[in-house]
Amino acid sequence: MESWNLRPARDTGLTPSERFRSVRRESGLLESLAHHACFSLIRSYFAIAHRLTITGREKLPMHGPFALAANHCSHLDALVLGAALHPRHRERAFPIAAGDVFFQTTAVSVFSAIMLNALPMWRKNCGPHALAELRRKLQEEKTIFIIFPEGGRTRTGSMMPFKHGLGMMVAETNVPIVPCGLIGTFEALPPNRKIPRPVSINLIIGEPLNFAETPNNREGWSQVARSLESSVRKLAAQ
Repeated sequence: MESWNLRPARDTGLTPSERFRSVRRESGLLESLAHHACFSLIRSYFAIAHRLTITGREKLPMHGPFALAANHCSHLDALVLGAALHPRHRERAFPIAAGDVFFQTTAVSVFSAIMLNALPMWRKNCGPHALAELRRKLQEEKTIFIIFPEGGRTRTGSMMPFKHGLGMMVAETNVPIVPCGLIGTFEALPPNRKIPRPVSINLIIGEPLNFAETPNNREGWSQVARSLESSVRKLAAQ
């Protein structure tokens, strides 16, 4: 029998407001129930309102850690990727969301953390320390990240170049990155709309990529970004 050690939660000592905005946040029972209920509602919504089709779902790894990386066209994107996950994945799935949008106020932070299980990425202050903490969480806690390497939503519908942040999280690790192509989310909810149109949405999931042999330095991060961007572009063009 393996030995075990009782350790306090990583978010012990944080105030409720700090906890909702922290990468160290861990879910309690009520939050877990809220996550599962939210995922079920989201899947039903997309099936009815957007006739969501998912191709390649069998390519998802059985267990974490892994990350889903896709083109970013709409606020619907993270929800679509979440809807593709199996029930066993839901508890450890974390969309990486813009802190200046989804965690700006306490009320929005509570919704983002409890209902979406999102983690903040503060785009204006995202230094190596923040990315190192996400890298640790991804590996040690065997989590699943939903991430958009462009760093923001497209305003034209065309994909933007990928940034190096994801490379800093996965270079020289065995964490697989699953490229995904989103089709229809821009037409359903472009940046200038607040209410989605009933447009069909397709999600195409590609073969997982591994960057264990990619050096964890600037050159390696660029290599991760180029390889992943190429894969996502091909999927989104189908």
